Order: sequence, then structure tokens, then C-alpha cells
Amino acid sequence: MHAFAMASLCRICSLVVVLQLLHVYSLGIYGFKHQTGKDNVTSPTNGKPFPWNKMRLPGMVVPIQYDLCVHPNLTTVHFTGLERIEIFVREHTRFIILHSKGLEITSAVLLPKDDLGSSKPGKQLQVLEHPAHEQIALQAPEVLTAGQRYLVVIEFHARLADGFDGFYKSTYKARDGETRIIATTDFEPTSARMAFPCFDEPSFKANFAITIRRERKHIALSNMPKIKTIELEGGLLEDHFDVTVKMSTYLVAYIVCDFKSVQATTSSGIKLSIYASPDKWSQTHYALEAAVKLLEFYEKYFDISFPLPKLDLVAIPDFQSGAMENWGLITYRETSLLYDPKTSSAFDKLWVTRVIGHELAHQWFGNLVTMEWWNDIWLNEGFARFMELVSVSATYSELQIEDYFLNVCFGAISRDSLNSSHPISNPAETPTQIKEMFDTVSYDKGACILKMLQDFLSEAVFQKGIIHYLKKYSYRNAKNDDLWNSMANAIPPCGGHFCLWSFQFSHMGKLTEIEEMMNTWTLQKGIPLVLVKCEGNTLRLRQERFLKGVFEEDPEWANLYFWHIPLTYVTSSSNTVHRHILKTKTDTLELEGEVAWVKFNVDMNGYYIVHYEGNGWDNIIKLLDQNHTLFSHKDRVNLIHNAFQLVSAGRLSLDTALDLTRYLRRESSNVVLLQGLGYLEMFYHMMERRNISDVTENLKRYILQHFKPVIDKQTWSDEGSVSDRMLRSALLELACELQYPRCIQKANELFSKWMGSGGTLNLPADVLKTVYSVGAQSIAGWNYLLKQYSLSMSGAEKNKILYALTTSRHCEKLTKLIELGMEGEVIKTQDLAALLNAIARNPEGQGLAWNFVRKNWNNLLKKFELASFSIRTIIVGTTSRFSSKDKLEEVCDFLLILIGNL
Repeated sequence: MHAFAMASLCRICSLVVVLQLLHVYSLGIYGFKHQTGKDNVTSPTNGKPFPWNKMRLPGMVVPIQYDLCVHPNLTTVHFTGLERIEIFVREHTRFIILHSKGLEITSAVLLPKDDLGSSKPGKQLQVLEHPAHEQIALQAPEVLTAGQRYLVVIEFHARLADGFDGFYKSTYKARDGETRIIATTDFEPTSARMAFPCFDEPSFKANFAITIRRERKHIALSNMPKIKTIELEGGLLEDHFDVTVKMSTYLVAYIVCDFKSVQATTSSGIKLSIYASPDKWSQTHYALEAAVKLLEFYEKYFDISFPLPKLDLVAIPDFQSGAMENWGLITYRETSLLYDPKTSSAFDKLWVTRVIGHELAHQWFGNLVTMEWWNDIWLNEGFARFMELVSVSATYSELQIEDYFLNVCFGAISRDSLNSSHPISNPAETPTQIKEMFDTVSYDKGACILKMLQDFLSEAVFQKGIIHYLKKYSYRNAKNDDLWNSMANAIPPCGGHFCLWSFQFSHMGKLTEIEEMMNTWTLQKGIPLVLVKCEGNTLRLRQERFLKGVFEEDPEWANLYFWHIPLTYVTSSSNTVHRHILKTKTDTLELEGEVAWVKFNVDMNGYYIVHYEGNGWDNIIKLLDQNHTLFSHKDRVNLIHNAFQLVSAGRLSLDTALDLTRYLRRESSNVVLLQGLGYLEMFYHMMERRNISDVTENLKRYILQHFKPVIDKQTWSDEGSVSDRMLRSALLELACELQYPRCIQKANELFSKWMGSGGTLNLPADVLKTVYSVGAQSIAGWNYLLKQYSLSMSGAEKNKILYALTTSRHCEKLTKLIELGMEGEVIKTQDLAALLNAIARNPEGQGLAWNFVRKNWNNLLKKFELASFSIRTIIVGTTSRFSSKDKLEEVCDFLLILIGNL
């Protein structure tokens, strides 16, 4: 088996076993054995039986409004809380079951309906605990009457969390060297219970009135505008915020900090602010401009006004993910919100714009309409990812996000082609299982099937369906079927122009037909492979699941999967986009005459892989050699991607895929060049890590000779379109990695000038990463970069410096970086996963990073939860580049040992 196939198998094994580990771990720590009993009494907690035995809360009691007062003490790093929850009792009960995790509850009191608003003392509620389910039961002295409202008053306290969930501590270092502390929240999906006792499930929507106590030197922010501030004895200030709209607990947010802001008002009167630490205030202006444009776009596109009077976007110094869509108070990792024109590249600008667009989309998809349960998180995340494409295309067309979106679908395909993938809509009960749902499948595959549905229905009908869905389920919860119902209702009666171009292939439009088609994409895992064979004027079609690492002798091979695939295709005889829904395992299409070639999945609007059997690929290669512009640039990217995916699955020879890239020296599209070069670079690094020196040198020579003209014409500047700039960054980085003399010489020259200026010389942002990486190869350069890393106030620059530091070929330097990452001071804990991933990319660091993970697994779990994005990045990042059988077995053995130790 050649190295490429072995590398694919290794990646498959790693992902499969990691997912098994997460699943088994969730079963172990959440004790499903407690759910098998027939009665509703589970194991004792604090001395008495717990009256509820399920992970999901009962529906006997629901919240109406929370009045929550919180006082975080940033000196002692503790917080106290007092909440008054107005509840409605649906069924007679003596117990109120809600969530609480890590909170010390000092008092729980019940006020009957007649005493609402009264100062009379209430009746004490006995608190029972079930830590394994993160639940508490408040036992009333008498039965609560169905149909009545009560007030539950709870006092509690806890330590500000050290991680990234719940109500946690974050720190930053000011320019003067002082370390400052802020308190912030991040509740999605199941961490509101770490900040206050609550009904912490998305369907338990309620209103929230937040009050925050703080010192005078700080400010407090929450979902709604501040309506008043009261001065308390001892100098504390108490900020009262307006009551929120009806929403889920995971969207509640509050922050105590010393940040500064820039502000603007949208055309509809929404006050929009961007907050950051004082020394980074100057980096907030682009985010403000983008947020105003994008918010105004969404209000028009959705035909629904933003329902809150203000919207704050806040750059948090310690943040595990990219951002969090809290309603009216969106929190971001600094590198996802702040933009420094001096150090932020074209890719950085696209990233910031995308993340802002994503989180603003959530203000409608997720906040206004929320999935009923976490199994359908894709209704939030898939839509938000898709709306990045729609919104940024409309507001910042120069960023060319349409080309980037191809990579979103490539990433989804890479994950979905493994047998360890899962359906978009997938059962999830425990907090660990719920966290697992926040992955490439929910985000990227969800977005890609929505793009396919939009192409299938037309943009106008798709938008109409979205508006219907959002208006019908505003302030409510929804399921998959509700979305398909809205889309079906948006389809006009079949007839006239609409049928001719969009529904010529089927009388679609009924709910059952839309639902039936889309269920094949959301309720089963995987991506289809469409096999096309041209025989005269007949096209023979066949579909099966596209799988890597599963071969004909494996049982999974025979499993039956099929989809309703909205196919599009063009032929040599017509530029018309033909359409056909493939609903069966096999089908045939009759063409008007014989054709020289056929290309399916026009502009890659569909989510499927295509294999051209017979001489299909040879005909396409011949055409590319003769006149590649007969295909659109998206089609050319799609062909290159399909070919190499088929190689990785053993469906196509590597020679054929490489022949397909022959024409690239004449390619004028930057995105196509990057795709083709990316595969060649991957082969080069694979051979380099395997120490196959003759193949490595031949590949290096081939790349530099084949692409020398396009490399040599790159300037060391920030000029040109976004596409030009991204190509420049990638080409120069690759050329210097391949030790191309002209590249190394220029990078060293720029690095010496920058170092000689004391780091004050402004280098072109698009080449910073390359310049720093070349400079990091000397001991003096590496040491200087580490010093500048600790001083820099630009997150974009710090990312580029940190990557450069990981390219050193000195193991002691790489070890030093890991030590700093574990300490969490110079290199923040939030960056540890990316650090280990980057070190593993380095041939000298791959074994170092992997061995570190094996030896320090328990320490890593103290920093990150098992199902977190960080742990997944660490495991996949340190193992996915292995390409030998020995390493495959080593990875599997290690992960199986972890499962066995649970």
C-alpha cells in the first residue's frame, strides 16, 4: 500500500477511535445505568434518593422569568449570586428539577402565588443533588398546584472557573506589564448551570433581568442595555439591565471588565459597539464597519428587524472557540474580531468578516428561532456558516468568499467520507455527547447541503422559505421538519418560467417530497459517490457511499446507502446546465447525441463526489490540456479535488490525478492553483516525514520547476486582490519551505531589516508569516521572535510569530514552546491546541508532539474537556500526518488503552 493510502488509513483510525473514546467516556461519567430502572427514583446523592432519573429535565415546571443578581469579586476570584425564578407549574408536583454544576447553594425558598411581590418570608426548599446529571431537586413541603405560578429564590456562590466555560476568569497583560483580570461568560451548550441554577435546556425559554455588582474601575455588560446604576455601601456599583426577550439559557451573557469601545448606530437605530482591552482599542474599527454593514444586510434579507435596542461585540483575551452568539452581547476570541492593518493579512480580514457574519446570523438562526434539542444544532450552526457566504458576498464582494466556501465543503467531505462520521441530525443526551455535535458535520456539511438546496430551489424561493421559517417560529423552538415545511410552503405552483428552469426534472413542492429528499441528507451519515459512464448518447449513473479506508472485503462496504441527489451537469455539446434528481441506486440519462465529455456537479453547488468511469477522466484531462477555460474555475477546482479524493479511497490511480494537474502551469485562477499545489505540497511533506529522500528531492524539483514562473512573479507586498494576496502568501511560504534560494534570500533580507529596527519596521502583512518562519531558523532569530511574541499587542501578529517559532528544526526550542503552552502565561492555554498541531506539522516536531500528548494526556484533560474542540484538535493534529503502519498501530493502541482505562 502506498504512503498516501496509509496516511489516509491512519487518519481514519485516529478519528474513529477518538469518537469511540468520547462516546464511551460520556456513558461512563454520566451513568446511564441510572436510567434503566422502572421507577423515577435514582441513586442517593446527599443522603436522600433523587426524584428524577433522566438526563433531560421533566416538563412539569417551566420558567417564566429569572431575576438574577451576580457579584464577581475579581480580587478573590469568587462570585455570589441571588436569583428569583418565576415558574409555572404544569402538573402537580413536590419537586422542581433544574440544573446546577459546581455551585454552592446556601438558600432556596419558595413563595406561593399569593405572595408574588411580597416581602413575606417564604418556605424553605430542601436541596437534593445529582452531580452525575448536573441536576438539583428542590423539594417543597407541600404539593405545587398545576396551573399556578410560584417564585423560587436561590442564593449561591462559587469560584470563577479557570477554564473557558460558565462564569470564568480571563486575564490580559497591559502594555505596561500589569496583568489584569476580567470576568466573562460562555454558556453554550450546557454551562449556564455553572453560573446560576437554571433550566438549562434550549426549549425552556424565559425572560432574564440581569443585575451586576462591580467596582468603580470596571464596567458591566449584559444582553440588554443598562437602565440604571445604584451606588451601594462600600463603594460598589450595581448595574441594572433591561429585561431580555424570551430566550434560552445558553444565550445569557454578562461581563465585568475595564474595556474601551467604539460605537455606531445602524440605519434602523440599533446602537452597535465593539469592545476590547484598552491597548487594543485601535484594532476595533474594521469590526465596527463590518458589523454595521452585516447587521443592516440581515435585517433586509430576513425581513425581520433586529429585536434588541443594542448589540455589543467583545474581544475576550481567553476564549476557546472563535466566538459565541449571546443575544445582544457577542463574545469573540481576539483574533476573530480585532483587525490590525499593519499585521493582519488578507486571510485575517476574511476570517474576521466571516466570523462577524456568522455570529450576526445567529441573532436570527439560533437566538430568534432555536433548535428544539441539540441533536439539531445544525439548524443553528449550518445556517450560520451558510449565511457567512450569503452575507459577505453581498457586503464585501471583494473578499471573494465564494471561492473560500469551496474549502468549507472540502473540509466537510474529508470528515464525512470516514466511517466514523455521523448524521447531521444525531441523538445526543449527555453534555459530552452534545459538545461532540459542534463539529465539521454540523457546521460545514450543514452549510453545504443548504447551498445545494438553495441551488435546487432557486435563491428567491430559498430566501422566501427562510423568512417563513423565521417568522413562524420566532421566540420558539423548531425541528428539521419545520424547516422543510417552510421551504415547501415557499414553492409556487408548478408552471411557467419557474418550472422550466428549476423544476423541469420533477414536480417537487409538496412537503413530503422536500422532506423525503432532505432527510436522506440529514438523517444518515456520509456523502454519495456518483459513478458516471458514458456509452454513446447514454449516461449510466450509479450511486453509493463514498468511503475512505473501507474496502470490498469489509462488512461496511455492503451497507446500503442512497440519497435523493439533485444532479447538475454540462456536456461538450451544450453550455446549458441540465438537472436530474437521482433517487435510485442506478439510473440512465439519454442525451440528444454523443458527447466528447460530461461534467457533473456544476460549479460544485452539490454535495457529492463524481467518478467518471471508462475513459471519462482521460477525456477531461485531454480537454484541460487543450483548453481548460471551457470549465469554470469552480469546476476545475472541483475536478482536482474529486480526483485526489478518489485516489485516497483507492478508486483512481495517482498517475491519473497527477496527469490532471499537468495543465496547471497555464492556470490563471488563483483558487485553482492553490488547490492543485496543495495536493503536491501534501505529497512532498509526506515523503519528507518518511525520510524517502529521493522522492522528496524529485517532488521538490518538480514543484519549483513547474511553478517557477508564477513563484517568480510574486511581489513581497500587500498589493492586488484578496485572491492575489492569498496566492502570494501561500506560494512564498511554500517556496521558502522548499528552500528556493530567491525566496530564502529575500525573506532573510526583510527579517534582518525588521530585527535591526527593533521590531518597528512595518513589513507587508501577507508575507509576515514567511519572513518570520525563515528568520526563526537561526538561534538568534528564534529568540528574538519569542521576545517579540510576548510584547506584541496584535493577535494576528502573535499567531504568525507562534507559527514561525514552531518551524524550528531544533527540538529543544520546540520543547520550550510546549512548556510555555502548558504554563499558560507567555503562550495562553487557548493557543495550546494550535501550538501542538503546528509543531506536529514540523517533521522534527511530529514525534515530539505525539509523545508529549501520550505522556501528558491527564494533564491536558485538566485544561480542556474531553469533547472540546481543543482536545479534538490535539488528537487529530498530532496523529493525522502519520503514514506508516507502525504509527497507525501505535495511535490505535494508545487510544484503545484510554478507552480501557475508563
